[in-house]
Amino acid sequence: MSGKPYRPNVGIALFNADGLVLIARRIKDDGPEIIAPGCEWQMPQGGIDAHEDPRAAAARELFEETGVTEADYLGETGWLTYEFPPYRGAAHKLAQFRGQRQKWFAMRFEGNESEIDPVTPRNDQEPEFDQWRWEKLETVAALVVPYKREIYRRVTAAFAGFAVQR
Repeated sequence: MSGKPYRPNVGIALFNADGLVLIARRIKDDGPEIIAPGCEWQMPQGGIDAHEDPRAAAARELFEETGVTEADYLGETGWLTYEFPPYRGAAHKLAQFRGQRQKWFAMRFEGNESEIDPVTPRNDQEPEFDQWRWEKLETVAALVVPYKREIYRRVTAAFAGFAVQR
């Protein structure tokens, strides 16, 4: 795995007015991005297209995965990496990567909750989630797959100042 590159990726911590973040439940155990029982929840994240600005990728991924278009930029992390767990399944589009190199963005949700819809396909992308909810930022790391927990702890530390009620 060490000879493989990291996949460029963005993650989004979408805060509501109460300082909670949006998390969604993954529905597919599809390749290196596995789902472990009891660890199906995560914040939106996705790949950066060739020549795409990371902040633009974050807005696109947020829309594709949740339908959200009304979100204000709050801040971002530097680049963070994580390794995929060993994967011996069928060939998968992510198999060419050792893991992901992510830049996380904090955004404030400014829309109506009725627009949050993780199950409708957008931009020819299949849904990755079947449910969503608001959660305390400091509890999210315990809800994700173990190999992403350190990244989530770092995101929690970086964005803790946004996890307050407005």
